[in-house]
Amino acid sequence: MKFNEMNLSKPLLRAIEEMGFEEATPIQAQTIPMALEGKDVFGQAQTGTGKTAAFGLPLLEKVHETGGVQALIIEPTRELAVQTGEELYRLGKFKGIHTTTVYGGASIGHQIKLLKKNPPVVIGTPGRILDLIKRGVLKLNNVETLVLDEADEMLKMGFVEDIESIIRELPTERQTLLFSATVPQEIKRIADNFMNDPATVHVKTKQMTADLIDQYYSRCKDYEKFDLLTRFIDVQNPELSIVFARTKRRVDEVARGLVERGYSAEGIHGDLSQDKRLGVLRNFKNGKLDILVATDVAARGLDISGVTHVYNFDIPQDPESYVHRIGRTGRAGKEGMSVTFVTSNEMSYLRTIEDLTKKQMSALRPPTTQEALSGQLSNVVEVVKELIEVEDTGMYQEAITYLSENYTEDEIALALVRSLVKDPSSVKVEITPERPLPNRNKRNFHRNASNRNAGGNRDRNGKGGGYKGDRKGGYKGNAKDKNRNNYDRKKSNGGNKQSKGKSAEFKIR
Repeated sequence: MKFNEMNLSKPLLRAIEEMGFEEATPIQAQTIPMALEGKDVFGQAQTGTGKTAAFGLPLLEKVHETGGVQALIIEPTRELAVQTGEELYRLGKFKGIHTTTVYGGASIGHQIKLLKKNPPVVIGTPGRILDLIKRGVLKLNNVETLVLDEADEMLKMGFVEDIESIIRELPTERQTLLFSATVPQEIKRIADNFMNDPATVHVKTKQMTADLIDQYYSRCKDYEKFDLLTRFIDVQNPELSIVFARTKRRVDEVARGLVERGYSAEGIHGDLSQDKRLGVLRNFKNGKLDILVATDVAARGLDISGVTHVYNFDIPQDPESYVHRIGRTGRAGKEGMSVTFVTSNEMSYLRTIEDLTKKQMSALRPPTTQEALSGQLSNVVEVVKELIEVEDTGMYQEAITYLSENYTEDEIALALVRSLVKDPSSVKVEITPERPLPNRNKRNFHRNASNRNAGGNRDRNGKGGGYKGDRKGGYKGNAKDKNRNNYDRKKSNGGNKQSKGKSAEFKIR
């Protein structure tokens, strides 16, 4: 189903188009029409299925800029609250709807100032919402829509009592939309007690075409990732590839570094203007761009065919996000490959992903500098073949005559090859180190209830070669796993790009 078939207003449809969304996901196609009718909805769906737009579009259609808080969205973590706030802001931009996000661990004074402006939509974590209610700052008497997102996560984190306290502050005549990946008894009780004859929507966990996606991981230190990424790209020669990074800063730095090394790459994240984001996506879809660097949030809703490789520069904290990421490749019966870079203390997250996908990733030895160079040279031959297929050579004849009279064929060929090959020693790129994901035991699914107001990262359980090059002619080998430091702030040796014969240094701070 397409969004323009859902009776949505023009401002929302314009925002949807600018965000690059095309057809609605199953959860959106089932939820939006019923929610627009005012029905309560109980949705069972995993992260990464498009839930934010599923509940966001109907509530944005209902609210107006005046009248106080009309929609309250409760999220289990600070990160999800921020992500949801960003997406709702973009969806409601052309309707002029303002949103405010509140969560623990940030200045409550600033959040109080924002609430005094009476935003129509408030997103937040349970502890901070309850705190603001008790202070008399967050007034909920005009709320028409309540959203409980990832309800089972909030249950695990000990938020049930807070949620019930918040709900009691709401008008009894309201619409409630509840989403949960699983449906334990406590969630059923909340639905029975606080929802009015809810319609049930069940979307199965996103299934991967695992037989078509070759999944690998490469164990490395954080400072090694960028050089390894460029080596993999040189050898595997992807037609279209997406590089996923954990933060906006990472996206900017990786994208800039790739461009400095001569690759056709751009990044997208939530801080970009919608015109810029739409332009980047259009270029990527049209093949004018080879590599897209993106955060999970910015990549939501993408439907781009022809992606052959996905590189997880940073392993995702949520295993469902991994499924969402690699699902960008291996489409329409075509093969795809994913490579995940993982540090030693993040191996537990990799094991969690394997538990979820029911498929073990293969260790992949990174290509050496020489192997990367060989990969480039193979690609150069193909590029040269395309370059010599010129019908009208008359405009070039003067230069051709001069070169042929003054240089040998070998010298001219050498100059051409050197101009097309990226010299590994010419441009050094340093990526700002990121703090690794918290190390924890495999079965430590949730944070202690005492930490719940902070709204921090969720902890989920998580499962650590050889090297595989281009599918057309690579090779596999084995390498022993070595002990790695949990966090290494050493700088990269950088790598590689010839720049008109001059050595340059490019540092990212």
